[in-house]
Parts: sequence; structure tokens; C-alpha cells
Amino acid sequence: MTERPVEPEGRQDLATPQPISLDGGDMSGVKTDDDRRAALMASLPATDETTPLAAQLAEDARRRIDLQGRRFPRPVSTRVITVANQKGGVGKTTTTVNLAAGLAQAGLNVLVIDNDPQGNASTALGVEHRAGTPSIYEVLVDGDPLSSAVQQCPDIPTLWCVPATIDLSGAEIELVSLVSRETRLRRALDEYLAERAREGLEPIDYVLVDCPPSLGLLTVNAFVVGREVLIPIQCEYYALEGLSQLLKTIELIKSHLNPGLHVSTILLTMYDGRTNLAQQVAAEVREHFPDQTLRTTVPRSVRISEAPSHGQTVMTYDPGSTGALAYLEAARELTQRAENRAEDRGLENHHSDGAAPMSPADEPAPSARTDHEFAGTIGGPGMRQEEQR
Repeated sequence: MTERPVEPEGRQDLATPQPISLDGGDMSGVKTDDDRRAALMASLPATDETTPLAAQLAEDARRRIDLQGRRFPRPVSTRVITVANQKGGVGKTTTTVNLAAGLAQAGLNVLVIDNDPQGNASTALGVEHRAGTPSIYEVLVDGDPLSSAVQQCPDIPTLWCVPATIDLSGAEIELVSLVSRETRLRRALDEYLAERAREGLEPIDYVLVDCPPSLGLLTVNAFVVGREVLIPIQCEYYALEGLSQLLKTIELIKSHLNPGLHVSTILLTMYDGRTNLAQQVAAEVREHFPDQTLRTTVPRSVRISEAPSHGQTVMTYDPGSTGALAYLEAARELTQRAENRAEDRGLENHHSDGAAPMSPADEPAPSARTDHEFAGTIGGPGMRQEEQR
């Protein structure tokens, strides 16, 4: 693994400031960590839009103070989230690995299933995925137990990964003739979670499934295993057209294979607030999906792109960068939304005895407007007229 180069002595990198200690400064009379955070944030200088660089640095400092040392709440049961978008290049794998790393760093047990033949999630998490390595291919095609392919991430002890090897590229064809080809991954995951419970191991809090940019049998397996769908959306017009098609596919899966599947989260990625198009796409998505779209947006970031070349996520490569802080804040927002839903349903805040995933009947009720209703409105004539202007 390549180490990050050391900056020359005396040079200060303003784009990646060092973490701020909660113990520093004059904290007399301040008792709790939240009070210390509030006091530190109040001491930051005021900025406005006339100084965008200073405003961004101040915002990063506030995020760093607010998020450092946080422990996120555990879900009432294992949350299985499929990260999908049939359009390529929108940040599916980047979102999967960085959300997983953020959740794991905040004290949660997280499993990433790399269901993409490219194996990029395996690369980012630093796990072995050369040909011949036990992987998701053996689980899907040969019926091997999931536990035989699980590897621990070398950088974060509470993060595990089921890697993908080049063999997975042929799985689409091989799955066609197999019995229960659409549900093989779900059965394997359910057995793995039950096996951990029998062995007295800590339950998995989050399972994130990374999908290929297609709608073949690998993606169908990911939709069937998932109880929720997280959709990363690049802030460009083509991403909106892909979203419409994806929502129709999810409706088909709900109707025939997985009634409890629902779009729980939408994350805006590669956001550049300097462009009108990015602001229009964000406004369009938030208008149609006000409950699902996270407040946090992930900006374009060189650090996020550099991290996989070092076999790391941006959370460990450069935890103080703007991109890392954005993903950590998105991870916290994801857990808080789950906690609110649990309280609304009157559930106790602990795992079930068997650590089994929620059944479809236990899933949160969908919003009044169903997903397919938005499919015809996203990216409609109004959006095209704005683009022409």
C-alpha cells in the first residue's frame, strides 16, 4: 500500500486542516462534549459569500468540531441497503465504501458486499480480490456460505467486505439456469446473520451492497437482498433520466420479488454549487423526494478520487478533507433518520435476539406518492427549458 507523501516542513495545507481537539482553548465552565463543541464553533470567525474560500474552510471547521468523536446510534435491527443507479459514474462505489467507513468509524459494525465485477469497492477497502480469492461469485453460483468470503478491512476493525473477483463477470450467464436465481444472495445473507447470532458475535448494524451499472441478474439479486435502496445522483441532467428508469425497475421488483423494498435515501454527489445546473438538479430532486433526499451533498473532491489509488477510503486517506467530512455527515444523517423511524413505530432501541433483518411487513410505510409517480415528472419539460436558457 502506497503511503501518502509527507508535506515539506513549514508548509500548511489550508484545504486539509488538522482535526481540532475538543480539549483545546478556554473551556472553563463548559461541562459536556456538546457544550465544548458549541463553544468552539461559536469562536470561529464569521464569513459570508463574498469570501467563498474562507466560508468553505469555516464550514469544514464546524463540521470537524461537530463530528469528531461522535458515536452514531445503532439501528433496531440490521439495515440492508442496496446502493444502486443504472447510470455509470454517479458515485455508487465511492458512496458505498465511504458511508460504510464513516459508519464503522462511528462505532457500528458494517458489512460491504461488492456485487460489481469491476471490484472497485474491494480495492477501496484494501481487501484481497485477485482471481481465486473466495468471493461473492462462489456465494452466488456455487452456493458457498457468505462467511467463507468475508474479509476484515485492514484500516477499520469493525468494517468487513465480501470482495468481487473477475470471475463475477461471467455470473450473469451462469445464474440464468440456476434455481431461485434472484434470491440466492438474500438467502446467503440471512444465513450469515443468523450464524453470527448463533456464535454469539456482535450483530451487523449495516449491510451495504454495491451494484454494477446495469439491470442484470446481479442487480436483481441486490434489489432482492436489500430492504432499502440508496440512490446516489450526480448533479447533472442525464442522472435524472436514469433515475426515472431506475424507479420503474424498483417498482417491478416490489411487485414480484421483494414487497418491502423502498427508496429510503437519495444522496446528491459531485455537487458544484457554482453552476446553475447543479442547483437546478438538486432543487428538482428535493421537490419530488423531500423525505428521501439527504440535506448533505457531496462535493467534487480530488481527495475522494485519490483515495482508491492508495487502497483506502477518503475517511482514512484524508479524514479532514471536505469530501470525508461530507460523507461522515451523510452517514450520521442516515443513522438519525433510522432512529426517528424506529421511535415513530414504537420499537425498542436494540437488536432482535436473532439479529434477523426486518420482514417486509415491518418496513416503514411508503410515502403517499409512490415511486413510479415521480418517474414521469423528473427531468420533465420545465427542466429542459431551464437547460436551454
